[in-house]
Amino acid sequence: MKRPLWSRQALTEALQLRDPSPVDVDGISIDSRTLKPGDLFIALSGRPDARYHGAGGSGRDGHDFVAAAAQRGAAAVLVSRRTGAAVPELLVEDTFDALWKLARAARARFVGPVFAITGSSGKTTAKTMLAATLPGCHASEGSFNNHIGVPVSLARLHEHAVAAVFEVGMNSPGEIAPLAQLIRPDVALVLNVLGVHLEGLGSIEAIRQEKLSISSGLSDGGVLVAPDDLLLEGMSGAAKVISFGRSREADVRLDEQDPDIRVRLPDGRALALQLAADGPHRRITATAIIACLVAAGVDPEGAVEPLRALQPPKGRGGVLEVSGVRIVDDSYNANPESIRLAIAGLLELPAQRRYALLGDMLELGPEEHALHAGLAAACAGLDGVFCVGERMAALHAALPQQLRAGWWPDCEHLDVDRVIATLQPGDALLVKASNRLFWKAGTVDRLATALGER
Repeated sequence: MKRPLWSRQALTEALQLRDPSPVDVDGISIDSRTLKPGDLFIALSGRPDARYHGAGGSGRDGHDFVAAAAQRGAAAVLVSRRTGAAVPELLVEDTFDALWKLARAARARFVGPVFAITGSSGKTTAKTMLAATLPGCHASEGSFNNHIGVPVSLARLHEHAVAAVFEVGMNSPGEIAPLAQLIRPDVALVLNVLGVHLEGLGSIEAIRQEKLSISSGLSDGGVLVAPDDLLLEGMSGAAKVISFGRSREADVRLDEQDPDIRVRLPDGRALALQLAADGPHRRITATAIIACLVAAGVDPEGAVEPLRALQPPKGRGGVLEVSGVRIVDDSYNANPESIRLAIAGLLELPAQRRYALLGDMLELGPEEHALHAGLAAACAGLDGVFCVGERMAALHAALPQQLRAGWWPDCEHLDVDRVIATLQPGDALLVKASNRLFWKAGTVDRLATALGER
């Protein structure tokens, strides 16, 4: 018999309801469009919440969508005012506070290992990898990693799950610590610290401190997993640190000597590492995941096959082949270091010629043009670079003439036909930019369609 996510009694206690909930619920939803029958619909106000650093809002009040949620089969709705819904209304003073209460209650009742992942780049891929190595694991959906997404993901955690993995993001100071304290991870991973969100934090040092604040939420005896070259000064709350990296000082070490690539463990064992979507950055992420398993006391031997078989999430480095051309779809997001790493991976990919379609990187602060131009050296081994965006004009200008394959001011003006005309069977094309460019515009789908019709 299927157990509900939240029984009526557990829901009443978690939310401290005056009137007991009359129903069990099978899921949690904050969006009436994606709600599933049996869910509890939480009507968030949509206003920025001044209590939370960096908080934004959609500007839409969830109470306006209660009727739609009821029509889609909501078991109940959580509201701060009566709406006359056709399903039970659970009345609370503040629905945002109630969501966090539900998240805390979910964490308090869960006894399995809990992991939290932060980093400047690759968080969602790392979360997907880790979840794949832990059968029966609960993982946050997509990039649910902010002050709303994290508590929603926690509230969806079934008490009978085997393990749980959560992603933690930020774009301004003070965001990570309260989320980490909500999650209370047994293992916290800082995947990397890169020059991302410089506009909001101002310096790499500020980013380092913000990322390390995830350690403040660690459970008693919790373990921090961090890169072997990361300065840990200012860290709090970690009983133990396990490092990963390529150096001999790393506790869990990536050994890329030909012909085999292996991850060497603290106990002396070496695990063969093969990935469906390979590349230097993928290998170091997989090494970090193996370090997380070591930190949790899970034998990482069982991770080898799931990691080998795992396809990356859409937009995060997967390769699709259309009409003989291989497109590396890394369109979900970008920063200077992740572009360098993606280009390094492209140069390892078997191909006749290798091109990159690069779009603007956002939130880099006053040095953004210099950071874009600085990618020219990384592009030296390519056969051509297409650039999109006002910021990428700086890279276009910095490239030698033979690598300037084209520049356009935005995705709307991108000449897909020109890109396609350049490519021949056997070529490879990397597509990468900040989220608001190629990902939002569906650029990879446009390219694939045009190639297929050629």
